[in-house]
Amino acid sequence: MDTAQRITFAIGGMSCGGCAGRVERALTAVEGVRDVAVNLATETATVVYDAPATAAGLAGPLREAGYPARSRTATLTVGSMSCASCVGRVDRALAAAPGVIDVAVNLATETARVTYLEGATTPQELAATATRAGYPARIARIAGAAGATASAAGAAGAGTGPGAAAGSDAPAADDMRTRKDREARVLRRDTAVAAALALPVFLLEMGGHAIPAVHAWIGDTIGHQTSWLLQFVLTTAVLAGPGRRFYAKGVPALLRGAPDMNSLVALGTAAAWLFSVVATFCPGLLPAGTRAVYYEAAAMIVVLILVGRWMEARAKGRTGAAIARLVGLQARTARVERDGEQVELAIEDIVPGDVLVVRPGERIAVDGAVIDGTSHVDESMLTGEPVPVAKAAGDPVTGGTVNGAGGFRFRATRVGADTTLSQIIRMVEEAQGAKLPIQGLVNRITLWFVPVVLGLAALTTLAWLVFGPAPVLGHALVAGVSVLIIACPCAMGLATPTSIMVGTGRAAEMGVLFRKGDALQALSDVSVVALDKTGTLTEGRPELTDLVPAPGVDRAEVLALVAAVEGRSEHPVAGAILRAARREGVPAHEVAAFSSLTGYGVRARVAGREVLVGADRLMTREGVDTAALAATEAELARKGRTALYAAIDGRVVALLAVADPVKPASRAAIAALHGMGLKVAMVTGDKPETARAIAAETGIDHVIAGVLPDGKVAALEALRQGGRIAFVGDGINDAPALAQADVGIAIGTGTDVAIESADVVLMSGDLRGVVNACEVSRRTMRNIRENLFWAFGYNTALIPVAAGVLYPALGVLLSPVLAAGAMALSSVFVLSNALRLRRLRPAMDEGAGAPGPAPSTAPTPVPAE
Repeated sequence: MDTAQRITFAIGGMSCGGCAGRVERALTAVEGVRDVAVNLATETATVVYDAPATAAGLAGPLREAGYPARSRTATLTVGSMSCASCVGRVDRALAAAPGVIDVAVNLATETARVTYLEGATTPQELAATATRAGYPARIARIAGAAGATASAAGAAGAGTGPGAAAGSDAPAADDMRTRKDREARVLRRDTAVAAALALPVFLLEMGGHAIPAVHAWIGDTIGHQTSWLLQFVLTTAVLAGPGRRFYAKGVPALLRGAPDMNSLVALGTAAAWLFSVVATFCPGLLPAGTRAVYYEAAAMIVVLILVGRWMEARAKGRTGAAIARLVGLQARTARVERDGEQVELAIEDIVPGDVLVVRPGERIAVDGAVIDGTSHVDESMLTGEPVPVAKAAGDPVTGGTVNGAGGFRFRATRVGADTTLSQIIRMVEEAQGAKLPIQGLVNRITLWFVPVVLGLAALTTLAWLVFGPAPVLGHALVAGVSVLIIACPCAMGLATPTSIMVGTGRAAEMGVLFRKGDALQALSDVSVVALDKTGTLTEGRPELTDLVPAPGVDRAEVLALVAAVEGRSEHPVAGAILRAARREGVPAHEVAAFSSLTGYGVRARVAGREVLVGADRLMTREGVDTAALAATEAELARKGRTALYAAIDGRVVALLAVADPVKPASRAAIAALHGMGLKVAMVTGDKPETARAIAAETGIDHVIAGVLPDGKVAALEALRQGGRIAFVGDGINDAPALAQADVGIAIGTGTDVAIESADVVLMSGDLRGVVNACEVSRRTMRNIRENLFWAFGYNTALIPVAAGVLYPALGVLLSPVLAAGAMALSSVFVLSNALRLRRLRPAMDEGAGAPGPAPSTAPTPVPAE
């Protein structure tokens, strides 16, 4: 039989016949490709291929050749998935569809994210593929280029990144929450009905077994046969009503040769019910001494599993609470100026360029820039900083933040899915849907788990029939059904995705965005954290840190004269001095005869006095004696500060120190990283002396200084000898290192390029976010390991118990009812354990004082004028 597939997909980058030829050669070289036809006019390729070629295998060589295949990502909502085996079957069905590059199926969110070659298939066809496999699917969202996550630079008001897919993420999040709430309501109703019907069955049968007087009372009143008939009616109602879902899904899956959890429940309850029916109506068909009924087992199994599923549905709804809260931050309407009037518009109707009016206390609808007016805006939802940020003309504002007491107008720059909040929601959703490396092992095991359980149940039944004591058939039935029920792999399938969902959602609330899901696991294994200096450890702009006047000289007067001279200079040092003068409110002076002395400093006449500002070499050249302040200058240099002299009328009057201050939280954050057992290194292009001064002040373990951007990559390779490495940076020159590190962490106030190269984005502008990211990663991975230990340990330990391994020694045979309760408890435990991550507190509070040593003010020197 011919198994070849034929697909046509779009290719980017082709501009001439030579390009088309190279594309054809790249595709032809793939093993398994039979025929290739490249169309330059339509920029497509039609490929006929067979195993071992795959869609992903076709995309790889094209990317290496410089002509990437265009891809898209569709998110499908998939129904009827109840365990990890279902996940495996949906994954295989979608992966086998033409043109599919990658599939990530998430049991917790009941979604599948499929990346496919554009033109080779459609989201509608993918949904139909999952539906044909027995799992009804519909399209939740379609994105553009696969993996193109919107930049989060704007999340801190720092520019514009590539947009996300058209449309808002809010509907998808709302739909998920609504669907889970509806499912929980239905399950609660069905559970109540099943419990009401099953309770009399349980009391009649188990009461008679446990209490002899009850057994005698039943015999003396309605009679045992009538009791069994009543149990038959009630149990049949349970199975045909609330329990019908298990048969409707489990039997077809069994007939397809792909049994799932529903199949196990259907087989177990059907076996107990059928045996009981025979015992009730045709007792002559059973061997002597084996007549018994197990109606209560069949009914209570359904009740207990429905209870577990109801609790699962409620818990799954809460795992997406972070997304719901983010969606809740979006304004629904805004006041927009149109044709000279203010009108109330839905945010979907706002377009870039619209002018919006914000009143006191209102939530800002979209991203933009202030035109006029002033206010303070609460941006804690982005940065975690509780102090409102002052806003005036020209300042950026972010959708979802809350205006204070003032009012202003602003022009919309990013709307819809391009807003910072939508980008954050998208990043969180993609991280929540990630398939971590640890999950691969789980998927491989659970893929074969249900068939193995069916085999064990059959083997258990056979063993009891051959070797068991009387009544043989009854014991065999109890043991076989118990194995079927207790081994349902629900907990295994939920162990990883629920922890990921809750952990990454809580991280987002703390200002930590995992752009790439596998970074959640990778960060927990990091041994070394390497930091860029400028803008990461330090503020990124020079400030005046010291002004030491000579004896008998007025400080304010010196600052006023020096600021007047520096007002004519464009050097960064001048800006630092001017900002200090404005803060201190010194008087302004007129300047005459200004001249810049390249490499030395500046000179000017101010208020009739000759003023010189510059390095010691300028004073030496001009014959100015600096001995009075020489010792102070040497001390400042040892602290890593750039010292400048000021002279008036030929006499030195002051020493000024200018530096790039270390961010207040840096030292405490580094101490916290040390407390986690991590080594901290600094990789910078600055001078070694400066870098060592910063390292000494902040407690950094290792310094690599004087490196160019490409040298940072080599520096990381050297540091990697100490273990897996995370690199933290914010500039364009950090992008190569962010991409090269095992985990790249971008400061959210940095550039788009740096953020797009990173695995993790920090919404705040300092290193406390790194500490919180590491804490979230470690706690989430620990939570996943706890879940997996429980899920696998539970099944490993209790399957033999259910099979009857304790019976020869202790006479204990696990009841199917207890097995159903234990199975439901297993899933609830895993979900409850994952939900504990919702209470995770930041390791370092972004707003309050950080723990650890006092924040450092160590500065970085800047070049002298």
